[in-house]
Amino acid sequence: MGTSNLDTLALSGDLTVTGSISGAVTATTPVDVTASTVTITAASHSGRAVTLNRAAGIAVTLPAAAGTGALYTFIIGTAVTSNSTTIKVANASDTMTGTAYVVSDGAAAVLGYRTGASDDTITFNGTTTGGLKGDIVRVRDVATNLFAVEVLSAATGTEATPFSATV
Repeated sequence: MGTSNLDTLALSGDLTVTGSISGAVTATTPVDVTASTVTITAASHSGRAVTLNRAAGIAVTLPAAAGTGALYTFIIGTAVTSNSTTIKVANASDTMTGTAYVVSDGAAAVLGYRTGASDDTITFNGTTTGGLKGDIVRVRDVATNLFAVEVLSAATGTEATPFSATV
């Protein structure tokens, strides 16, 4: 029996895969958050974009850091115009390590902020610490009690670090 080389394969209907698929690309629907609070879980949010769509801010609580490798990606879909959007750890033992890259509204500067030893919270206030539409935060569970974070944002006014220790 001969073999063929398929460049594309079109499938439709309900499919069940038995075994493994190598090199597959998985697309997932973003999670749209409009409530004032959200508790993040690996099962519902890891590997998916979480769009934060509330002008009055959202309190985001991460799961406990356990070294699972889970990646959480947050996108500001609606600019924060009152209150703040916060991304916080679940307990007093967890901390964050990483960097925020902030585009300033003055002189087209890019500012950088590094977490402190006990930082556990990212705060977007809609101006000086970011929270503008399109800002992105990536949080990876890298070890017990430790998240690695990367913030890509824009800020206005007298820019300041989005990192603090509040938990």
